[in-house]
Amino acid sequence: MLAETAMRRALEEAQKAFAAGEIPVGAVIVRGEEILSAAHNCCERRKDPTAHAELLAIRQAAERIGDWRLNDCTLYVTLEPCPMCTGAILNARIPRVVFGAWDQQAGALGGKMDLPAAFYDACKSVGGFLQEECTELLNAFFAARRP
Repeated sequence: MLAETAMRRALEEAQKAFAAGEIPVGAVIVRGEEILSAAHNCCERRKDPTAHAELLAIRQAAERIGDWRLNDCTLYVTLEPCPMCTGAILNARIPRVVFGAWDQQAGALGGKMDLPAAFYDACKSVGGFLQEECTELLNAFFAARRP
């Protein structure tokens, strides 16, 4: 699957979060040419601080393949994962993450910190992919919330 196709699908998920009043983050997990899962933030709706797009996508993908090890998958996400999500990414053995917007406040793949490097560096990441579109969506959301 082309990386741009997967990230555009993650952006569609982020738009769903935006429309629902959630921080607009979308995530997609791909194995080969197949999208295994797609999710967006649902913390407000679910009243669950762990309902981040990445965690929901990881749970869906693991359920779909019947294994918690996602070692042949790539995660595409519109915002650099936080420490909680990065921990789940490492535990799920996801070897590659492609993200759009950098998160200088809580990013754990190089924005604020680099968690994989602190452990066993088993996860490679590419940041800034379709960054402008991902950042614009986040900025629009927060501009509407914080006049």
